[in-house]
Amino acid sequence: MFWRMVRGTIFRQFSKMLMIAVTIALGASLATAMLNVMFDVGDKVNQELKTYGANITVLPKTSSLISDLYETEDGSDGAQDTGQYLKESELGKIKTIFWAYNIVDYAPYFNTNVTLAGKEVPLTGTWFSYTLDLPTGESVTSGINNMKTWWDVEGEWLTDAEEDTAMVGSTLAESAGIKVGDTISVEVAAGNRDFTVKAVFVSGDESDDAIYVPLAAAQALAGKEDAVSSIDVSALTTPDNDLARRAAKDPSSLSVKDMETWYCTAYVSSIAYQIEEVITDSVAKSVRQVSESEGAILDKTQLLMLLITILSLIGSALGISNLVTASVMERSKEIGLIKALGGKNGAISWLVLTEILLTALVGGVGGYFAGIGFAQIIGHTVFGSAISVKPMVIPMVAVMVFAVTMIGSIPSIRLLLRLRPAEVLHGR
Repeated sequence: MFWRMVRGTIFRQFSKMLMIAVTIALGASLATAMLNVMFDVGDKVNQELKTYGANITVLPKTSSLISDLYETEDGSDGAQDTGQYLKESELGKIKTIFWAYNIVDYAPYFNTNVTLAGKEVPLTGTWFSYTLDLPTGESVTSGINNMKTWWDVEGEWLTDAEEDTAMVGSTLAESAGIKVGDTISVEVAAGNRDFTVKAVFVSGDESDDAIYVPLAAAQALAGKEDAVSSIDVSALTTPDNDLARRAAKDPSSLSVKDMETWYCTAYVSSIAYQIEEVITDSVAKSVRQVSESEGAILDKTQLLMLLITILSLIGSALGISNLVTASVMERSKEIGLIKALGGKNGAISWLVLTEILLTALVGGVGGYFAGIGFAQIIGHTVFGSAISVKPMVIPMVAVMVFAVTMIGSIPSIRLLLRLRPAEVLHGR
């Protein structure tokens, strides 16, 4: 009898039950989409921010005492002043650390000064798109081609095999009258060397006053084989918390448990610490402006997603409340008759809730799959890639749908409890 009454109500009030299901489906779909995006947005935002520069810089220990990041106060590179360098032959080890797959890209730099047309100018050797063989037997391509995507380049990016080519910063090119296709002659103590200018670039920083050449060419000019002044590393990281900040100050102060947690979490300080472990006599520092911005943007983005989810659920609860209340009012004579025949408030309330929960189940399932589709649309539209579906979202959405349905049904249940059989059966 109970299920016959449930089935009868659903068919008699099909349009209202359909509206309830659609209302729940809309809320569930938005919650599903936002939660999946929220849980996946960390990597997506980090990937987007990686196009705006490195978040870790690696320097020789001696150089780090002189230079906070790249330069000393007089504008020269710390490694050059102290005569201390990192080893190019060790760069492959960066991709062997615990968080190797979080290292998106990295590039070494060798800085020296040369004379161009009687004027001393900085010259930087680096990787542009260099294929490196790793100790694991794999190979990886790294360089500034992908790390300096904001550079406005007139001409062509260099290739690492073309050691007699150069890129010239826009400020230097303007002052020296250099154009793409020109040949420039630079002087060092060991003699002269000619480079063909393949590109003039605008970086918006001090690089606009410099010449960029393949790393091997810069090392040859200075007679410093295997030497690297600094390394820029672009890594996917987790926003810092109190543990990460304590570890950044002094990892040795952590307890064994905290040390394991920190080491096995992709904090920028943890990745920097692991880089120091594999690169001899190095100090890895986070670029705070970048890493802190990443954390702030990520936190605000996730908060926005959470607020949208909460507001959508509130809207669904209000919609359900109105629809269920209208349904109860429409069935007031039926409910009054059941009460007159001895039906208890608890049993009648359970009957109504069962009808609504079954409708919510249908709406919730439909909304979940629709939400996955919405998440993919958001992923491809905003980030240019798919959003991974998180299994943990399923129970979360189920709990939300149940809670919203129950909360939305409260006003109608209260109305049901106040119905007096004598009044409703007489049309009052």
